[in-house]
Amino acid sequence: MPSKKSRILHRQPNAELPMAFMGDGPYIIDDNGKRYIDASGGAAVSCLGHSNTRVRQAIKDQVDNIAFAHTSFFTSKPAEDLADFLVEHSPQGLDYAYLVSGGSEAVESALKLARQYFIELGQDSRKYFIARRQSYHGNTLGALAVGGNLWRKQQFAPILVDTEHVSPCYAYRDQKSDESELDYGLRIANELEQRIESLGAKNVIAFVAEPIVGATSGVLTPVPGYFKRIREICDQHGILLILDEVMCGMGRTGSLFACEQEQVSADILCVAKGLGAGYQAIGAMLLSDKIYNTITDGSGFFQHGHTYQAHATACAAALAVQQEIQDNNLIDNVQNMGLKLQSALLSQFGNHPNIGDIRGRGLFWGIELVADRVTKKPLDPKLKVHSAIKTAAMNEGLICYPGGGTIDGKQGNHILLAPPFIINEKHVTEIVDKLARAIDTALVNCGLGND
Repeated sequence: MPSKKSRILHRQPNAELPMAFMGDGPYIIDDNGKRYIDASGGAAVSCLGHSNTRVRQAIKDQVDNIAFAHTSFFTSKPAEDLADFLVEHSPQGLDYAYLVSGGSEAVESALKLARQYFIELGQDSRKYFIARRQSYHGNTLGALAVGGNLWRKQQFAPILVDTEHVSPCYAYRDQKSDESELDYGLRIANELEQRIESLGAKNVIAFVAEPIVGATSGVLTPVPGYFKRIREICDQHGILLILDEVMCGMGRTGSLFACEQEQVSADILCVAKGLGAGYQAIGAMLLSDKIYNTITDGSGFFQHGHTYQAHATACAAALAVQQEIQDNNLIDNVQNMGLKLQSALLSQFGNHPNIGDIRGRGLFWGIELVADRVTKKPLDPKLKVHSAIKTAAMNEGLICYPGGGTIDGKQGNHILLAPPFIINEKHVTEIVDKLARAIDTALVNCGLGND
């Protein structure tokens, strides 16, 4: 008997998805009782797994008090406490928080705030954002416009604002053989200065970047010195630096904020995913007092807003998530298990003929697939190897996050891993073993491997 047709417009309407029934630590269990180890946290979201008692209780307690009050009339204690936590633990110079419902909202808010900041200063000519090719900043129109993934934005291009893009920091493919990491980073960073000068600094609002690029390029980690030079360029030319840590932030890379490892801070910084760990929908934009004071001393009004911003229940959940991470020293576990995962990945795939690069930090890892390890030639995009890996992984009881178009939006395939902060060595072994079988199965199914 055929299953009931879903009335949901799913991401892929014709796909038949298993029904998530319950969670058990790092596992999701479907309605048939099958267990899947969540090796990507969904999309780097579920950093505490799927059954944390403390967070669930915090949600229940808040609903018992009051679930929601609109922010044009009230603030709430969970929102105030969460903002205090974020500011107290944020990189230097970020002194205020704006709480929203997700990553795209956080980035959209950042773009609008950055433009309004310069309007308040009387610098109306500033209209350009500069970002990087192969970046991803969200799916609202503004966030999509600054993003650098051609596949995601091509059909919407006529309704997107014009933005400028420079090269990503992609050492695996772009560093020259006679170039040190430092020299490569400076060369790529200086593209930003050249673009600012070509546009005229008085016309540029901000540079937008993920400290570690996530979904679109499969965990691109910057080389040493790159972001220090980026920060210098922004300061020299009087433009803002907006850092998008929606995927890579909140402990994912082994420090609460990814930019800490680059020894830089931002004028505006966006977080989401790991902030609420999937228990509620939440994101945040952090901003400097320079920007805050310009707004409050000027118009006194940020011309932006969403109905569910600073949602009391979502804030209560996010605060409980962050307290759980702190109280149990889970960022230490991210660092320790990250080293175990790195070692296991290198041991399993270091000589694999179709694995070109293994890169990452903490519990945030990317594996780039290739047709030839020596030439780094990408696999034929028509094979959709990443999709085949996802299917094979689900059959194995493994959730990973494969992506296509890694190199330029068309060519390249990668797998992203972002398991919960609560994993142990046994989970690391399970993830890598299942991933190895899934990759081999997918390659065979695509006509590339050996039976």
